[in-house]
Amino acid sequence: MENIAFTEEQEALVVKSWNSIKKDAGEWGLIFFLKIFDIAPSAKKMFSFLRDSNVPLEQNPKLKVHAKSVFVMTCEAAVQLRKAGKVVIRESSLKKIGSVHFKYGVADEHFEVTKYALLETIKEAVPEMWSQEMKNAWGVAYDQLVEAIKTEMH
Repeated sequence: MENIAFTEEQEALVVKSWNSIKKDAGEWGLIFFLKIFDIAPSAKKMFSFLRDSNVPLEQNPKLKVHAKSVFVMTCEAAVQLRKAGKVVIRESSLKKIGSVHFKYGVADEHFEVTKYALLETIKEAVPEMWSQEMKNAWGVAYDQLVEAIKTEMH
């Protein structure tokens, strides 16, 4: 296992911002996904529960549940990164996430869009805490999560 360059300072920034956002994770998760679809409208086609739905995105109950779980998982993985020295998601879940992303043809540019949307969402959620250091910390944590998912995709 390679050593992750995720410093104590970066960990502290991620933990501090996540603690502030956590109570409204459902709301922020939805905002996160709406940002993704705003940047890449075609991404909507990857979600079976959106394809045949006439419900506005922000009211779609399945999207709300999915968005919250992805947002929480992403943030919790970021918070655990330094403590564990690697991305922590239950092994079976990581394999499942990898295979689902592979099945739906998720590519590098999708991960880039998602990273941008995540950083923008956190910036919006904690404007008074946001800094270049915090952006970098979340960026490193996200990149580590993506690497772990990509490992399971092939």
